[in-house]
Amino acid sequence: MRVEKIYLFYMISGFLLGSILFAYEVPRIWKHIDIREVSEDGNPGTFNAFLFGGVGCGVLVLLLELLKGFLPVYYCSMRAGRDSLLFSGVLAAPVLGHAFSIFHRGKGGKGIAVSFGVLLGLFPWWMPALVLAGFYIFFSLVVPVKSHLKRSVVTFGCFCMTSFFTGWEGAVRLGILIISLVVVYKHVESALAAENTDGKKWRTQ
Repeated sequence: MRVEKIYLFYMISGFLLGSILFAYEVPRIWKHIDIREVSEDGNPGTFNAFLFGGVGCGVLVLLLELLKGFLPVYYCSMRAGRDSLLFSGVLAAPVLGHAFSIFHRGKGGKGIAVSFGVLLGLFPWWMPALVLAGFYIFFSLVVPVKSHLKRSVVTFGCFCMTSFFTGWEGAVRLGILIISLVVVYKHVESALAAENTDGKKWRTQ
């Protein structure tokens, strides 16, 4: 198989795998609840799976969300490498699938857990995942941003900008840019939707 076809295969498979919203499917099957209906923000995400499904349900969802980002990136990296800019599409595909799921009419989650899974897929290179985690810790403990929504926007914004001042491969930096734009967009979309239902909610977070 030509290298370009390998990248394309993992882009498509990553998008399809990303489109499986485990934070919706696992609570529905295990707890018989629709996470989008019972949660305040309607987000089929890992946090809501923990909150409404319990620890066991949340842990399973977290592992599955990490894996769906990890697997296509890891295997593509092993088979074709990270040199081509096409690899940026492999990085972004699971997050795009999660955010705009073809199995849920283009609707999806915010993409935080799957983003970590994608970065972990760069194994044994841990630095991008550690940098993203470091920003979350920084804005949670050192300079606390109380709103989880705003904290995620600031975190991914800083992560994206920082990546362009590193010596990381161009495909990785481009992939991080796409991922960050998607995550920020989904959070802003969620904020605007919340503001439409409660005009004061976004401003008081």
